[in-house]
Amino acid sequence: MGPPGAGKGTQATGIAAHYGIPAISTGSIFRQNVADQTPLGLQIKSLMESGEYVPDALTVELVSERLSRPDCANGWLLDGFPRTLPQVMTLDDAGLFADAVISLVCDTEVLVARMLHRAEVEGRPDDNEATIRHRFEVYAAQTDPLLEVYHARGVVVDIDGIGSVEEVSSRITAALDAKLGH
Repeated sequence: MGPPGAGKGTQATGIAAHYGIPAISTGSIFRQNVADQTPLGLQIKSLMESGEYVPDALTVELVSERLSRPDCANGWLLDGFPRTLPQVMTLDDAGLFADAVISLVCDTEVLVARMLHRAEVEGRPDDNEATIRHRFEVYAAQTDPLLEVYHARGVVVDIDGIGSVEEVSSRITAALDAKLGH
């Protein structure tokens, strides 16, 4: 978990490779089910085409199915999920509990500058400062309550998310190894 621009996706890929576990992204699961035209994929496609969000229960059903596959037997890393308290509770109801939650802690102003630079370099005119700051507000409103839940469970590993990809990766693996006894 981490604010916009913290490098969650980049770090998820590296961490998963380091531990030999799959990095599981709900967006990838959605796209694969739609492409495979599964019954759930057809539901998702219909929702997405009408501009609706995929409901928490359906999202968790898809994640649960993905986590039941053999490549997840030795562990898994969720990327970008859960994002809401109902998703956490639905995961709990499915018996899917996190051993560790990585929280990338980053200074907002550093990330805003990083994202503005990236928007300029990549030519993303809709990624202006107001839009970026709004994304931080949404993140704070939706994610802080999740971190509180996971902190209360004692599974959060706070990591300084500012630095090179390699520096942050090293911090994460060292902290996870210590937490999980690797």
